[in-house]
Amino acid sequence: MVNTKGVEPVQQGAGLPLAALNHISVVCRSLQSSVHFYRDVLGFVPIRRPGSFDFDGAWLFNYGIGIHLLQAEDSESMPPKKTEIDPKDNHISFQCESIEAVQRRLKELGVRYVQRRVEEGGIYVDQIFFHDPDGFMVEVCTCDNLPIVPLDGHAILGLPSPAPACKRAAAPPLPVPVAVPAAKKASISCVSEVADCSIRSCPEHACMQV
Repeated sequence: MVNTKGVEPVQQGAGLPLAALNHISVVCRSLQSSVHFYRDVLGFVPIRRPGSFDFDGAWLFNYGIGIHLLQAEDSESMPPKKTEIDPKDNHISFQCESIEAVQRRLKELGVRYVQRRVEEGGIYVDQIFFHDPDGFMVEVCTCDNLPIVPLDGHAILGLPSPAPACKRAAAPPLPVPVAVPAAKKASISCVSEVADCSIRSCPEHACMQV
């Protein structure tokens, strides 16, 4: 649950040379029921699937991610369908702009859900959890309300290093450079030659302060 707006891709390090999340794959008891759910409830769009596959399935896409549905070869052998909605269970999460609009739509569709609210430093995140036809959990949230706060350094999250705050009091703005005739230039200081005599360094944080 973090705010991912404006976060640059993490630089390659010791991990695999990955580019982006491509899709999630879900094994389903009924391909038709799952297609209906991901299309009509979550808004995914069915797309072409390679014809070389020799098993039933369907591909859908939206929000920059794919959903690959796989028809179970033996639906009776699948684990029992979960009925209790547990927010701590495995799930995929989608960001939304209006949690109220999501609630209204789920009620219209007759989808059972549970709602949670998280508070962190006066910031609130609303979460809604519900199951797909096979008991795989889906979350819709306002997680982008939370800022990203690195724990061990910016390299993990791809964030720029925070600039240290200078302890010096704020200074007046720099004078606007003006053209000075050559004959008078020698008698005037700190106007056109701002870089030579108007800037000094801050010993606390090595920043530039007027």
